[in-house]
Amino acid sequence: MDATTSGTPTVQYHNIPDQPITAIVAAPVSAFLRQVRHCFGDSTPGEFPLAANPSIVLHVLTTCNLDHQDLAKLEPANFAPDYELSISELAALDMCQRRAIFKPMTDEERQSLKHRCGGSWKLVLRFLLAGEACCRREKSQAIAGPGHSIAVTSSGAVYSFGSNSSGQLGHGNTEEDWRPQQIRSLQGIRIIQAAAGAGRTMLISDAGRVYAFGKDSFGEAEYGVQGTKLITTPQPVESLKDIFVVQAAIGNFFTAVLSREGRVYTFSWGKDSKLGHKTEPNDVEPQPLLGALENIPVVQIAAGYCYLLCLACQPSGMSVYSVGCGLGGKLGHGSRTDEKYPRLIEQFQLLNLQPMVVAAGAWHAAVVGRDGRVCTWGWGRYGCLGHGNEECESVPKVVEALSDVKAVHVATGDYTTFVVSDDGDVYSFGCGESASLGHNTAGEGQ
Repeated sequence: MDATTSGTPTVQYHNIPDQPITAIVAAPVSAFLRQVRHCFGDSTPGEFPLAANPSIVLHVLTTCNLDHQDLAKLEPANFAPDYELSISELAALDMCQRRAIFKPMTDEERQSLKHRCGGSWKLVLRFLLAGEACCRREKSQAIAGPGHSIAVTSSGAVYSFGSNSSGQLGHGNTEEDWRPQQIRSLQGIRIIQAAAGAGRTMLISDAGRVYAFGKDSFGEAEYGVQGTKLITTPQPVESLKDIFVVQAAIGNFFTAVLSREGRVYTFSWGKDSKLGHKTEPNDVEPQPLLGALENIPVVQIAAGYCYLLCLACQPSGMSVYSVGCGLGGKLGHGSRTDEKYPRLIEQFQLLNLQPMVVAAGAWHAAVVGRDGRVCTWGWGRYGCLGHGNEECESVPKVVEALSDVKAVHVATGDYTTFVVSDDGDVYSFGCGESASLGHNTAGEGQ
């Protein structure tokens, strides 16, 4: 017999107000009473599971975008309750403390992150979970660069293979190797993320340190300079030693890194304020990305040939900003003009799409929404946008051919796009030369 037939009213859990603990406990309980007073059986305050109440579970679930796997990991809280916080805020703080990036933070750093995220632990939790989801932090990864590839295991070991003319494989030489070989000099260092560019590689450790190897210059074609120094084994980037980095992205003229607080820094390509600051072509000092994202936390960055995309986490939801060269409409603003400072791509609001993963190819870009839709824009050569033609799109456009597919991830190359669905299928479109799309078709095709 269910609650309806038995006459028992159904409990409603929606629209639950955040009720501070001070509204429940009129006055602080003395230290002595807090030691002998029990909440559930033999549990003492600070030990009972904050999410035991189903209303709290649902409230945190709906505001922080948690799934059942996250909720299944809930355990008793390991800190005394803060009587100034609501119960749902305490539950969110408890779950924040279980995230790998949040654990090593000092109290001051945690409060700074809370302020940056909008003053709520629930917003901090959403920021942390979004970063883990789109960057696959602490999970196995495969990164394909222009000529060489990097594989990172879940345990933090790194393997590399492919072209090695600049030492970008990190094996201490410049000999090509078409079989994956582990980078031995990194033993004892756990790598959680990698980025591969033209002749260079960057690795991020779980301690937030950045290691780089390969050629030491950017944009030779534009600036007419050649890098003479080759680094053939991973070396720490000293200019980033005071920044806890969680992700790196390599473009043709610049490199961008993302700190655990959601701040974006760039190297090089600041000449003529192309990225909002003026630097020399091969400047190795990190420059903060100025403008709209100075006070908005970013969870993912993606670098194209000459532009940068940033997936930002705001109280109103997820959004995408772009900066750099607008040729071909790849910045997504409906024009082909350059942007020296990050600018919000407004089209996603019109499409009612919440971006969750962003990818930047050399000349085109793609986004996966929370509902599984895929949007592409930029240069459409070889059909890499998936819209059935080779036209450029200056604003994000939904790929209608994937309307029956719920996508979870997307990757972009020079003129290729790959989409992964929630059931594990992979779809590809764009330039099919050298069978680069993985389709067994005769001759050239799209």
